[in-house]
Formats: sequence, structure tokens, C-alpha cells
Amino acid sequence: MFLLSFAALCAAPAAAIAQPLPPPATPSPGSQQPVAKEEPSTPPQEKVPESGFFFGGVGRAVAAMDGAGDAPRDADIVLRGSRLDESTFVQLDLERQDHWQSTGATTRVAVRLVVDAPTLHYNNARPWSINMSLRNAFVEERDLGLKGLSVWIGSRLYRGDNSELLDFWPLDWLNTLGGGVRYDLPSKRTYFAVHAGVNRPLTPYYQQAVERPPALNQPGTANVNVLDRQRLISSFKASHTVPVGEKGGVKGVLYGELHTTPSGRRETAEAGVFEDLPRDGGYVIGAQVSPFTGVDNGHLHLFLRYAGDLAAYGEFGSPLQPAPDGTASGARELMVTLSGNYEAGPLGLMASGYVRSFRNASDTFDFSDLDEGIFVVRPHVYLRDWGGIAVEGSYQAQRRGRVPPPADPAAPGASPGASHHDASVVRFGLVPFLNAAGKGDLKRPQFRFIWLVTRRDDGAKALYPRDDVFSQRAWEHFIGLNVEWNIKASPAF
Repeated sequence: MFLLSFAALCAAPAAAIAQPLPPPATPSPGSQQPVAKEEPSTPPQEKVPESGFFFGGVGRAVAAMDGAGDAPRDADIVLRGSRLDESTFVQLDLERQDHWQSTGATTRVAVRLVVDAPTLHYNNARPWSINMSLRNAFVEERDLGLKGLSVWIGSRLYRGDNSELLDFWPLDWLNTLGGGVRYDLPSKRTYFAVHAGVNRPLTPYYQQAVERPPALNQPGTANVNVLDRQRLISSFKASHTVPVGEKGGVKGVLYGELHTTPSGRRETAEAGVFEDLPRDGGYVIGAQVSPFTGVDNGHLHLFLRYAGDLAAYGEFGSPLQPAPDGTASGARELMVTLSGNYEAGPLGLMASGYVRSFRNASDTFDFSDLDEGIFVVRPHVYLRDWGGIAVEGSYQAQRRGRVPPPADPAAPGASPGASHHDASVVRFGLVPFLNAAGKGDLKRPQFRFIWLVTRRDDGAKALYPRDDVFSQRAWEHFIGLNVEWNIKASPAF
């Protein structure tokens, strides 16, 4: 009975549809038809940033050994090498974000603590110690008074795009105590940013403490900072993105820095005799071009950076070989960096490399003057959505300036003086990995087993002191477990 009723219900609409529709009624002359009222379209409301506490961070944990079972070491000879044999580190991000309805602004309080190796397992002498630094401690507000305007004050790790395989930021990478302003145009494709902040490296170029008798004839001694100057760094950045297709585009960046430090005086080896240190400064100019696909993190970064005078030594560097006038005038660094990632189905390819030329401020061509470079490539193949195998190959080389003759030519292992010194390293790594987040070369966390083989030439072995195992072994192995994670904290920034 139920089936018959169900069939009748199903058949009734079909029969009704089969009947011809009656003609529409013709309005009588003079009758007024109702006009459909158009509802005003409601503009889409902008999403309000979420308020609350957020936790994130970046880190790496490494458990490894060399071929002899000893503690592993980084075997790169260039400034920025492969990250496969880097040590354990942890960055902890704690952020508070609030959206204020009364002003329409959003604020973020960000604190980042960084803990570097060695961990307790290699540093368990009591009292325990830890290598910790404060990288971020700043407050940033956005859209206060002007849409697209953001302002921040505090301690901030201030940087742009990175070279993933070489683990550094080739164009802008600063850590200062200061503040900055950024304005994003309404199109969200263009922004301008300026910043100024200070730091003080702990070197005799910036600080000197000497012992003096305490005031008012008190017993003991007191430390007096006869030299206590800091470096002021200002940065300027303009970025614009030209869209290409539905999701891709090309981003261009212009960048610059100004470095200054005041004059001071420092006590010489003879007590009570001082030398004057002149005011010093430097500059950076750079540019970046980055086409990207907008799909699967496909991109290619090209960075060009030139630093002159004091800035050639980096934000925390000091001129160990100054110019005749005591400044860093004449020092220079030129770096060209290429980095990219491409993914297609189960395959992925990451590559990065740079060439760098550095000359210090002294007139002579000495050992700290060098030209160096590296190229590293890492193809991936995903055997499943959650894991696969990667291989990494790299070549790195450097040429240093004049090698001075040994103080004792008869000493074991003494190297003769030379006009320059060449060294090179070839490395190959096998990296099976697991990705819980699915396919993606840049997705984290990622679990890895790493077997990395390094081949040094005689020039590379000569870079290490006598009795260092790296000066004796042409082949080096790094075998271990590695996990990396990268969890963004505040979602709106």
C-alpha cells in the first residue's frame, strides 16, 4: 500500500507538468501593474580580525652523529651553507591581538624568545645555563586613523623574503630596538616602509670597560664604560606587485639602509692614555624581483645587495682591519642571491645559491678579503601524500686573500705564505621525510632522516687548525634525525 501511494505521489507532478500552461492574463486597459521593488545590494562586510592570545614559533630539533659516532658539526665553509646539518634551536612566539571597535584599529603585542644549542644534553653542568635571546618585544597597531597604516615600537626582528635552503634573508635582515611605519595602498599591491633602531655589538669597537677606584675614596674597584657607543640603523623599503593571471604575479622591491655610530675614545694598552675613535657610518642599497605562480608556493627570488663602509660588516659586525683614518671607509660587500621553489603533482624542486665578494677597509689584500659562492638543489618526490624522499646536492667554494707566512716554518703542519687561498666542498644528502600536513615542499612540521656526505679538498682542510679532525678528514658524514616546525602565531598580521 505504501509503495502504491509513493508511486502516485511521484507520478502526480509529472502528469501536471505534461498539461499545457494557461495563457497569461491580459491586463485590462487602464489597470496599473505592481512594480517589483529592487532591494538595495548589501556590500560585503570586511572580516573583523580575531582577538585573543596566540602561540606559535619556529624550531628545529636534531639528534645526529658523524661517521665515527662523535658529536656532529656544521661542515660548510661559506657564510651561508646547507641547513641540513644545522643544530637545534627554538623560537617561541607569544602574541596578543585585539580589534578595537571604537577606533577600527587592531593591535598586536609580540614577544619572541630564542633558545640556541647546546641543549641540556650537551650542557648539563650545574648551575644550568642556556643560550637565550630576546628577538621580538614590540607592539604594532594597524588602521589607527588611516586605513592601511601600521606603526610599531620595540625590539623587532625585521626582515623580508628568505632563501629557504640557505636559511637566511638576503636583502633585509635586521634586529634593532626602535620603531617603524608602513603604509599599504588600498590595492594591497604596494607598500612603503621606514624604520630606525639601535643596537650595540659587544666588541672593543663599540664598548670598553676599565677598572677605576670608586668615588669618594671607597674601597675596591668599579667598572667604568669609557667607550659605550651604539649603532643607529635606518631602513627604507618600497614594494609593488604586478598581478599576472588569476593568482600569479611579479613582486619588485627597492631597499636601502643607513648606518651611523658616534665618535668616542678608548684607552690604549698604556693605562691613562686614550685614542680618539672617529664618527663612522655606512649604507646599503638593494633590489629584489620575485615572480610567483600563486599555486603550491611556486616562486623565484632574485636579490641584489651592495653594502658599503660600516654596513659591509653587517648589523653586528666590527671593522677589525680599519682604514688608515680609523673608520670602515672603503669596506664593501656585494651579494647576488637566487632562490626558488616549484611543485607539480608528486614532484618538487627547491634551489638556491649566491655569490659574494667582500673587501675590508684596510689597504692590503689580506686573509679576510674573500670571494665565495654556493649552489644547492633539492628535488623531492612524494610517494604518498604524507611522505617521500628528497636528495640534496651542493657545491661551495671560496678564494681568500693573502696568506701570511708562518711564524715558525719548521712547525708541524705549517702552511707557506701565498698570494691567495682556494677551497671547495662538495656535499650530497639523502633525506626521507614525513609531512603530516600533506604535499608541499615548504609545509611544516616535517620529520626527516638525514644522511649527508661531505667531500673537502686540501684547501678546505687547510681552513681548520692543526689537530682539528676537519683538517685531517677529506670525507665527512652526518647521520641523524631532524624535525622542523613553523607555526604562525597571530593570524591577521
